[in-house]
Amino acid sequence: MSLLSATLDRVKPSPTIVVTTKAQELKAAGQDVIGLGAGEPDFDTPQNVKDAAVRAIAEGRTKYTAVDGIPELKRAICAKLKRDNALDYTPAQVSVGTGGKQILYNALMATLNPGDEVVIPAPYWVSYPDMVLLAGGTPVIAEARAETAYKLTPDALEAAITARTKWFIFNSPSNPTGAGYTRAELKALTDVLLRHPQVQIMSDDMYEHLVYDGFEFCTPAQVEPQLYDRTLTVNGVSKAYAMTGWRIGYAAGPEKLIGAMRKIQSQSTSNPCSISQWAAVEALNGPQDFLAANNAVFARRRNLVVDMLNQIEGVSCPVPEGAFYVYPSIAGLIGKTSAAGAQIDTDEDFATALLEETGVAVVFGAAFGLSPCFRVSYATSDEALTEACTRIQRFCAALS
Repeated sequence: MSLLSATLDRVKPSPTIVVTTKAQELKAAGQDVIGLGAGEPDFDTPQNVKDAAVRAIAEGRTKYTAVDGIPELKRAICAKLKRDNALDYTPAQVSVGTGGKQILYNALMATLNPGDEVVIPAPYWVSYPDMVLLAGGTPVIAEARAETAYKLTPDALEAAITARTKWFIFNSPSNPTGAGYTRAELKALTDVLLRHPQVQIMSDDMYEHLVYDGFEFCTPAQVEPQLYDRTLTVNGVSKAYAMTGWRIGYAAGPEKLIGAMRKIQSQSTSNPCSISQWAAVEALNGPQDFLAANNAVFARRRNLVVDMLNQIEGVSCPVPEGAFYVYPSIAGLIGKTSAAGAQIDTDEDFATALLEETGVAVVFGAAFGLSPCFRVSYATSDEALTEACTRIQRFCAALS
């Protein structure tokens, strides 16, 4: 009898974490490594948020809380959704978890039965399909190719939906591509969903505030109010507020679903960290002016990376609307050989050789469900990005 569950055979470790860990190991061994794998802002958590956490500790707010969030944080989330998204929710419709990842996992665990399908646009965040598999469902991948700027078309969504479809997972701006859907583009998708009442919508809005060039963010329940009762709107403080390590994610949706998610959380982790919850209250209720300043830096870095990558023959890098990733195609490099003799037959071959020969760590496209591409996170300094892109240019120029 095997010690381990057969369920583990259906999933794999997060490729982005694997790449980041490998880069850290090489750096610790003394190698000159530039890591462009982690999806984490290099900005510090805002001072007012850190101060709120210190106050919470000083005031003894260090005990267990309600399983899925303190009332103050739930009220702050409701206020944020009304302010930013014109969505009305009550605290009973809100769940707070240990990061957005737990929120997504709880929802899938609470709703999926064997045979249930979940439509996931590719390129996708690496965890979506594996979460579905862990919850006993079946991921159905709908490709959003470079020709459509990595945005899913209504026809592709329609073709992926069957009578067994339980969820559609939507992410804008996207990890890994940074693609953001306009209101019209999103309305075209919600029109499809209106025709399939059995499909619930899981909208991952984690990169909502990281948008550039005047792009206006919108979310499905906002664009199509008829989908309000079928939508779980997911967000968190990790990315926009540079609070990745604080581990606070949240969602708003139907009260019955929120209650089921609470039951899952009560028997797994129970409440998120009390100190982090009080910090998140301040993040959502406090000043938001730093967001524009941070976005100006991200936009500059995006332009730097896109410009340098598009100078490479065989590489094509679209300009994304948001997040802090670019997702260049390397279709023109497949089949070539590196200066050290590595055969580049796949984007994983490319990423492996790039790390070994230049010390630049990126994540290969197959991890996100669409090849041949790779993902660069530009959430690091201009200097590091310039040096990394220069190394990528040299590596590609030496391919034969």
